[in-house]
Parts: sequence; structure tokens; C-alpha cells
Amino acid sequence: MNSKLWIRKALSMCLSVALLATYSMVALAGPGKAAGELAVSGKSINGEAPFVFVNGELARSGRSVFSGSTITTSESTNAVINLSKLGKIELAPNTVLNLTFDANGISGALTSGTVSALGTSQNVNITTPNGKTVQLSAGQSVSAAGLKDDDKDDDDDHGGAAWWLWGGIFGAAAVVIIWTALSDGDIETGGGGTVISPTR
Repeated sequence: MNSKLWIRKALSMCLSVALLATYSMVALAGPGKAAGELAVSGKSINGEAPFVFVNGELARSGRSVFSGSTITTSESTNAVINLSKLGKIELAPNTVLNLTFDANGISGALTSGTVSALGTSQNVNITTPNGKTVQLSAGQSVSAAGLKDDDKDDDDDHGGAAWWLWGGIFGAAAVVIIWTALSDGDIETGGGGTVISPTR
């Protein structure tokens, strides 16, 4: 009797271990967490390879970057994060970005510095410190102030045109004032002909 009881207990224990191992393998075979590859460039310090900080830890080229990571570049380094099919983004020196990404696209919260989209197949949504979300296409950049680099030049051009317009108005006003002063304020209107009244 005792031998049969021990056999049943041993069999039950083996079945439990087999079930646990099977479920563990299924969980491990699930899809892995998406990751990007970090490439750092810039000036080296004391002969060491250039580095940036990922979540406060020193990181060099080749490190994996996961969604939700905060990347910080120094004043002498910049970083490119290769996100495979999603594309690449570049962080200029003195940039702090909290990067999130998944199969649907790339987004991030920019604290300081400038982020550029490089060869992305999808739009990149970056939220600036003032809460504005800027959508970047390939080749476009955004700074912490929320202005795209290619839009800055346009804004400057429009500002220059506005100053020319105001300059023209003030110039015309100055000409009228000078002309009035030189003519002693005698402004004649109309000719010296006979005026005929329309009423009888």
C-alpha cells in the first residue's frame, strides 16, 4: 500500500514539474521587447571612446536602447539611435530625450537640445517642454523651443519682409512731412476755374 502511495506522489510531482516547465517555455518564447541600437560620436575624453548616458548609466556605441529610456548627450557628443524598420533619430549635443517606440512609430518627450529624424519610414512625434507635439518627417529637426530647423529660416524671412514693409510706410510718412514743411503748409486743392452750382 505504501509503495503505491509513493508512486502516485512521485507521478503527481513529475506531472506538476512538466506542466510548470511547459508554461515557462511558452512565456520565454513570446515576442521580445523592441530595442534600438545606440551609436555615439563626438570628442573623446582622456582617450576614452565617446559616451552618453542612458537612464543615468554611461553608454557607448553598440548598446541596446529600450522604449522608455532617457538618453542624455553631453556638450561634446551626439547620438544616433537605429530603430531598424522604424528608422533612425539623432540627438544633438546637450540633448535630453525620453524615447518611446513600438511597431506603430516613434515618440519622445524632449527636455532640452535638438532631435532630428533620419530616414524614418514613419512620422516621429516629439513633445517639447511647452507641451507642444511636433511631427517630424525624414530630414526634419525640432529643438526644445518647439521650432523646426527648416521653419526657422522661413520665420526669419517673413520677419525681414515685415520690417521692409514698416520701413516703407515710415519712409513715405517722412516724405509727406518734409514736403509739407517745405511748402509752408499751403496746400492747394483743385484748380482756379469757375465753380458752377448744381442748384438754381
